Amino acid sequence: MREIDTLGVTRALILSTPEQRVSAERVADLLGARSAGIFAKAVMHVPIETAREARDAARELGADCAVAIGGGSTTGLGKAVALESGLPTVAIPTTYAGSEMTSIYGITEAGFKRAGRDPRVLPRTVIYDPELSRSLPIDLSMTSGLNAIAHAAEGLYAHDGNPITALMAEEGIRAMSSALRTLREDPYDLDARGDALYGAWLCGSVLGAVSMGLHHKLCHTLGGTFDLPHAEVHAVMLPHALAYNANLAPEAMLRIGRALGADDATIGLQELATTLGTPTSLRQIGMLESSLERAAIVAVSEPYPNPRPLEYGPVRALLQRAFEGDVPAMEP
Repeated sequence: MREIDTLGVTRALILSTPEQRVSAERVADLLGARSAGIFAKAVMHVPIETAREARDAARELGADCAVAIGGGSTTGLGKAVALESGLPTVAIPTTYAGSEMTSIYGITEAGFKRAGRDPRVLPRTVIYDPELSRSLPIDLSMTSGLNAIAHAAEGLYAHDGNPITALMAEEGIRAMSSALRTLREDPYDLDARGDALYGAWLCGSVLGAVSMGLHHKLCHTLGGTFDLPHAEVHAVMLPHALAYNANLAPEAMLRIGRALGADDATIGLQELATTLGTPTSLRQIGMLESSLERAAIVAVSEPYPNPRPLEYGPVRALLQRAFEGDVPAMEP
């Protein structure tokens, strides 16, 4: 309630996925008369139809802000509503992706996920509470945390990075990887849940400050075009995307390896995924081998900053290795 008052708004539309409607109802009860209603239809990759429906619901209910409780899908919907309507958003994350700390949005239309940056979509307030992530299923906890690590890892070789974002990225990877190892053994460890949120905040803040490269482009392509699960795609793709860039980003690889306690950043990340029990191949998460060629074409179709120039052949080979779950390697 205090955060709503601070924003100077009076009626909040509460956003959630269908599965987290109970959490949305708890928020609505706490807000009392400040609650304009609940929109519990958030889904992965933010289809434009869902974004427009939520925007229209906010208008019809007279909402002047949104409260997004849940993971990246709900935070993403809140961003889409803010982009379309200008309504301020309060984010209450229950996973570890860290997207609540960025002005990056993604909206899927006609099978293509469009990403962009806009200061209007950055949540005005973020509320972190380890208790809210305590019931997060352990497998989702693991993939969500690896998603956050991807933000920091790629931020370490961003062309517009700086010494401060580098420090935050390395600490974010260290904190998150340590928390995930603990949570794998004891999912109810509240201190580890808090450490994971700390890591998510750091990793998300890094992504919010720098440009995205090959890894995020591949994940947006695979998720938006082929409807693959968002966090799992990040977990699978990160070691391979880093291997693609490794020779041109030695300082980033050194920092990542140091944060993980590994001699090699790419191998260390894949070993971490294996230890945490997360998927290590695109085949495991529903990708069809026949779609790899199209994915490579889409991934290199638009220029964007990346340490190594984007070439169809090496990117296609990278995707094949990720599909098979092979050891990450530098593609020729």
